[in-house]
Amino acid sequence: MVPIFTLKLNHKINPRMVAVGKFDGVHPCLTAATQAGKVFIHNPHDRGQRPATHRLSQSTQDSDISLLNINQAVTCLTAGTLRPNTTGDTLLVGSQTNLLAYDVHDNTDVFYRDVTDGANAIVLGKLGDISSPLAIIGGNCALQGFDYEGNDHFWTVTGDNVRSLVLFDFTGDGKNELLVGSEDFDIRVFKEDQLVSELNENETVTSLCHMHGSRFGYALANGTVGVYDRTARYWRIKSKNHAMSIHAFDLNADGVVELITGWSNGKIDARSDRTGEVIFKDNFSSSVAGVVEGDYRLDGQVQLICTSIEGEVRGYLPASKDLKGNLMDSNVEQDRIRELSQRRQNLLLELRNYEENAKGVSQTNSGMGVIPANTQLQTTLSVRAATEAQKAHVELSISTPNETIIRAVLIFAEGIFEGESHVVHPSVQNLSGCVRVPIIPPKDIPVDLHIKAFVGGRTSTQFHVFEITRQLPRFSMYEITEDSPGAAAGTVSFSINERPQRVVMWLNQNFLLPEVVESPNVTFNSLRGGGLMSFHMASNGQITLTTDDIDLAGDLVQSLASFLAMEDLSVEADFPSYFEELRTTLTEVDEFHSVHQKLTADMADHSNYIRNMLVQAEDARLMADMKTMKKRYRELFDLNRDLINEYTIRSNNHNALLARLKSVNQAIQRAGRLRVGKPKNQVIAACRDAIKSNNINALFRVMRAGTASS
Repeated sequence: MVPIFTLKLNHKINPRMVAVGKFDGVHPCLTAATQAGKVFIHNPHDRGQRPATHRLSQSTQDSDISLLNINQAVTCLTAGTLRPNTTGDTLLVGSQTNLLAYDVHDNTDVFYRDVTDGANAIVLGKLGDISSPLAIIGGNCALQGFDYEGNDHFWTVTGDNVRSLVLFDFTGDGKNELLVGSEDFDIRVFKEDQLVSELNENETVTSLCHMHGSRFGYALANGTVGVYDRTARYWRIKSKNHAMSIHAFDLNADGVVELITGWSNGKIDARSDRTGEVIFKDNFSSSVAGVVEGDYRLDGQVQLICTSIEGEVRGYLPASKDLKGNLMDSNVEQDRIRELSQRRQNLLLELRNYEENAKGVSQTNSGMGVIPANTQLQTTLSVRAATEAQKAHVELSISTPNETIIRAVLIFAEGIFEGESHVVHPSVQNLSGCVRVPIIPPKDIPVDLHIKAFVGGRTSTQFHVFEITRQLPRFSMYEITEDSPGAAAGTVSFSINERPQRVVMWLNQNFLLPEVVESPNVTFNSLRGGGLMSFHMASNGQITLTTDDIDLAGDLVQSLASFLAMEDLSVEADFPSYFEELRTTLTEVDEFHSVHQKLTADMADHSNYIRNMLVQAEDARLMADMKTMKKRYRELFDLNRDLINEYTIRSNNHNALLARLKSVNQAIQRAGRLRVGKPKNQVIAACRDAIKSNNINALFRVMRAGTASS
């Protein structure tokens, strides 16, 4: 790949807020959010001067750039076809309170909508069976989709604040699904408002992009990038830098797209979608802001366009075969020499170890480095309650069956250890054939523990490496107990048409039990401090689950339904303490809304006063009435101070309102997770209708019984 053009724009670019749009249907324009609540539109093709409007104006620094005034911090933007039967693209700009759809070619607003849950991410396209394209925004635990008239055609809730969105045919049914990356480390797949799949990661999902077919790329806040094909991860790599933008582009003209990543240190690299191998790299002098594509030279070839936060823009094309040979030969040769040199070093080191080992065997009878033939690695997992010296944890015990010792243990596990790995290296005085490692899973998800142990004799200098993989069950932080004092008040009940043995099988597979249970009636104590959780199944298939943790109840219902392959499940639920907290939150939402409206009205009044004061002050100045002029400007100063104070109050009120709205959206999500399939979608839709009509009693009826009817 070779750079074919470089631009230096006199505007800084906000990270992850870059798009290319054909606003007149012909000429691609680079569009990006910049400082001070503005969006710039770079159009080097149409040199005609556009008439300025209250929103769009010409840049004083660059004649090719128009500036769109948003007047508040931009949080996301994109461009694409929103209105059916039109040639030009629509520009969509999101902020924490509004969504603007703008027709750049005609200098007009298409629509301007308030979005109470904010807009952290945006994607434009078709979703499921919905006929018109939608501008879908992800905000405060909520997803909302608008058509070209600004009508709300899609709404649902998700687990946490949304950070990334992408639309493509995930299931292969010819219709687009919506993939949502959020701050709770999950990638969720929605078929319209139905959740069809969840992928667990170990950090906030900051970027998603469609590759081809059912394959997609992702990036995490900890510097990880990788590729999934549906729910199977193909590969991933981790960097000490942050991935600012990812994009799919066929840079070597082989008909298969590569994953292009722009990094916070200014590096651009392209990786094979199959292996993750780097096949191209380049560098900017500052952090990458965004990676997009478009035919920017209007020569019929689509270029990869990379931008930096300082306003540098580079366009790349796949190199011709002759040029590709010249460019790649030297790089490939250097890489091959480096690789062969490293391999030589490893082989020499291995040879030296063998020589020392053989020397040790011939000189002594102890067999330095040699271990008995029956040596094997044994592992056990057990639940350990909290003590004064140690928090509650799962204990991984690694041992050998003979006199050999374990010199060191390496454990690789996602989402448990910082850096995803943990090393135990006992001191020489404490060497033994058993190593115990405390593990504290932060969430209820199954985790594969990849264990490597160095095993040898007490005097060994070389060690045998044993590798083994154990899976930590999903609900491993729950200790089975016989006592049940202070039973939980929260209950979930539902009926299933299954034999008790199937439920017993699920319990044994998903909990860490000291011995196999034979009855589906069990009680557990949460080691995370969540109190007791009991599970009871009657002979008629009625299951009653008691716990005060509504999140745990939802996880249990989803896990059991998945194990039993249940497509639909209706549930009756009651969580008295949680519902009481939610009732208080809803009351606070109403209060914050009232305060917000009053403060907005007061600020409007003050603005009118200021306008009048300015006119009076200027009149007094023109009439040389200095005394009146000073008086008016003193009053203006006081009014301005009051306005600033009111703005601070309004800002604090808005932040508090957002926090309460997030709690409400999460409550709807939790009520949905207590059900499966159609009942789940019905609960989420009915909850939203109840909130829209401000019918709080109906909301709680829906959450308890799954329906608003009394």
